[in-house]
Amino acid sequence: MEQFQFDVDPETFALVLMKDGVRIPASLPLPKAEVTNLVKSKNAVKWTYPNKVNVSIEQKSDYLDIRFESVGAEQFQWPSVQSDNYMLPLGEGKNIPASDANWREFLKDQTLSWSESFSMDFFALGKNQLSLVYVVTNKFNNEIHFDASPNVAFQFTHEFPSINSDKSYGFRLYVTANDPQNVVLPYKNYVAEQGKIVTLKEKAKLNPSISKLYGAPQIYLWSESILTDSDVKWPQLRSLLPKGLGSWLVKLLAHTTDGSAELEQVLKQISNQDFMDKYQKKVVLTALNQALKMREFYTQAQFPNPGEEARKLIGIGVDKLSEEKLYDLNKLLLKSILLDAVSELADWGQSDSTQLIKDMREAGIENAWLGLPNWSSGLMNPQMVSEGSKNGYLIAPYDSYHSIHQKGDPSWNTASFPDPALYENATVTRKNNTKVAGFLQRGRKLNPTLAMPSVKQRVSGIMQDGISFNSWFVDCDATGEIYDDFSPAHPTTQQQDLQARMERLDYFAKDKKMVVGSEGGNDFASSVIAFAQGIESPVIAWGDPDMRDLKNSPYYVGGYYAKDGIPERYGKPVPIKPLYEKVYIDPAYSVPLYKLIYNDTIITTNHWEWGSYKIKGEEADRMLYELLYNVPPLYHLDRKAWDKDKASMLGFLKVWSPFHREAVSRQMSGFSVLTEDRLVQSAQYGNDLKVIANFSDKQVTVAGEVISAKSAVLYNGKERQVFDAAANAKLL
Repeated sequence: MEQFQFDVDPETFALVLMKDGVRIPASLPLPKAEVTNLVKSKNAVKWTYPNKVNVSIEQKSDYLDIRFESVGAEQFQWPSVQSDNYMLPLGEGKNIPASDANWREFLKDQTLSWSESFSMDFFALGKNQLSLVYVVTNKFNNEIHFDASPNVAFQFTHEFPSINSDKSYGFRLYVTANDPQNVVLPYKNYVAEQGKIVTLKEKAKLNPSISKLYGAPQIYLWSESILTDSDVKWPQLRSLLPKGLGSWLVKLLAHTTDGSAELEQVLKQISNQDFMDKYQKKVVLTALNQALKMREFYTQAQFPNPGEEARKLIGIGVDKLSEEKLYDLNKLLLKSILLDAVSELADWGQSDSTQLIKDMREAGIENAWLGLPNWSSGLMNPQMVSEGSKNGYLIAPYDSYHSIHQKGDPSWNTASFPDPALYENATVTRKNNTKVAGFLQRGRKLNPTLAMPSVKQRVSGIMQDGISFNSWFVDCDATGEIYDDFSPAHPTTQQQDLQARMERLDYFAKDKKMVVGSEGGNDFASSVIAFAQGIESPVIAWGDPDMRDLKNSPYYVGGYYAKDGIPERYGKPVPIKPLYEKVYIDPAYSVPLYKLIYNDTIITTNHWEWGSYKIKGEEADRMLYELLYNVPPLYHLDRKAWDKDKASMLGFLKVWSPFHREAVSRQMSGFSVLTEDRLVQSAQYGNDLKVIANFSDKQVTVAGEVISAKSAVLYNGKERQVFDAAANAKLL
C-alpha cells in the first residue's frame, strides 16, 4: 500500500487524496450544504450534515478511516465515483474500462444489492498507475446504482433501517498500484485481521474428506427415476395397464402438481394400440416414479398380496415410516403387482446410476463431487449413494431452506415443511407489511433465524436409516440474498439473517461432518463452506425473456423439468447474446480478484445452470479458464450424456485434475496479462506451478514460448505440459 495525504471540503464532501504531488479525486462532490460540529485536527476531521449524518475521517498509517453515523437520516449516499477503469468483485472479478461500450450498455441504470451482487466487500478505482481501494466495513443495507452517460460511474447508498440499532457504515480507503495483485492486498489483510480466512488445509483437519475435492470435477447426476426403461418389459406392462393399474395411477396422481391428465390421455391412446411408443412409455414411467414417492401409495385393495417384507413395513404404520423406508415399501408393493413385467427389484435404476458411477471410476476419475438434484433421489436409490461413497467420491443431496410453500408438494420438497405454522409465522415481511415471495414467485421466503428446528428435523429424517451422504449442498445461503424482516413478532436485520445462514452451514459442517457447499460463494461464507457454485459463472441474464421465457428463441436456456434425463435448463447447449458473452465470460475483462485471496481457502466453480458445456461455442475457452483459474469443471451427467461427453471430459481431467490437486493447497501468487488484447494470460500458484493460457484464435509467442491458439501450457517445476482446448472441444 502507498502512503498519501488527504484534503476534504466538508460542505461538499469533495475528498482528494494527494500522492507524490498528484491530486486524486476520491469522490464526486455532493451539493454544497452548511455543516455543523466541524472539528479539525492534524490527522482527522469531523462534521455533521444537515440531513442528520455525522461524518468522521481519520488518517491511519496507510489508509483513511471514513465513518458515517445516522442521527436521524434514513439513508445516505456516498461515495459517488467516476474513474478511468474499475476493478469490481462481480463474481470472480471484472476489470471494467469506464468508456467500454459493452459495460456501458450492460450497467446503465442498474441498481445492485451490495451483499448479493458483489462477492467481496471492496471496490477499486483505477487512476493511471494507481488505484483507490475502498474496503466496505458494513456489508449490510447497501446498494450500488450505475450510470453510463457518458461513461460508467456509480453511487454507493446505505440505508439505516428502523429495526437496526447499528446506524453506521464506512470505508477504509487505500492507495495501491493499479494491478490485481496489489488491489486485493488491502482487503486480504482486512479479512485476515478479522480472522475470516480459514484455509482448506485447516478445514480438512476437522473433516479429512475435504481433500476429496482436490482434483475433483463437480458433477450433477440425473438419475431421479428408480424404475427406468431398461427395467421394464413393455408388452407385459402394457397388458396390466387396462386391468386397473392405469386407472389407479390416474386417481393417485390427480392432486399432484403434474396432475394426471397427460397420463389419462396416453392410457386412452394405448387402449387402441397394440404397442407403446417412446413418448407413451416416458409418460407411464414418469407416473410410476412419481407415485413411488407418495405416502398415499398403499391401499389394501390395490395390494392384496404385498409379500412378507412389505407386510412388516405396513405393520409399523405407513405414516410412521421414514422417507427411505417408505420408498422401500412402495417399491416392494409395485413389484408385487408388476411381477415379471419388471426386472428384479435390486436392479431397478442401477444401470443409469450405480453402474454409471462404477464406469466413471473405471475410466480413471479418482476424485469427484457428485450432486443429486434432490435428496429423494438418494433415498429412493441408496445403493447408488453407497457406490459413490465407496468409490471415494463425495456425494451430496441438493437442499434448500430459502422458500416455503403453504402446501407440501413432493415435486418441490425443499419448500415443504411439516410445521404448518411456519408459513404464517416465520416468513419475511417488508416495511410495507407485504410478504417477500419465494423462488419463481411461489410461496414465501423463510426467515432463517426461525428455521433451525426444521433444518434439524429434515436432516434427521433424511439420515435416520444410514444413507451414505458425505457432503451437503445448501442452496442460496452463500449468495448474499438476505433480508430485513419487519414482522412485529420477529424483527430481523440483514446481519441476523446472514448469521443464521452461517450457523446453518456450520451445523452441516461441524455437527454433521459433511463437506459443505452452497450457491454463489460470496466470501462471508468462505470460512465455513468448502466449495461454492456460482463465483466463476453466475446465473446469466436472469431477467432476459429471450433466455427464460420465449421457447422459440435460439437463446432459450430450457425448462427446469424433464420426464427423464437431464432437464434442458442444465443439459441443453445454447449460445448467449454477444453482450452477455462480453460481460460474463470474455477473458479480456476477467481478473482473479477472488482467487488472489481465497484460492487455498474455498473451491469455486460455475453455477449449475451454466456448467462447463452449457454455452455453445465457448467450450474451449471455458476449459482454458478452468485451467488458468484453477476451477473445477461442472458437468451434468446421465448415461446418455456420459456416453456423448466422456471423451472430452476424460481428456480434460487427465490434465486438469493433477494440476488442481497441487494448486488448490497454494495461494495464487501471480497473475499477468501478456498481450495487448488481454487474451493471453498467466497465473502462478506458489513458487513452481504456472499456467499460460492463450484464449485468442492465433498462435502467439510470449517470453520465448510459442503457444497455439486456444491452448494452455502448464508448468510444474521443470515439467511442461501442453493442453489443446480446441481439439478437446471437438470431441463433444
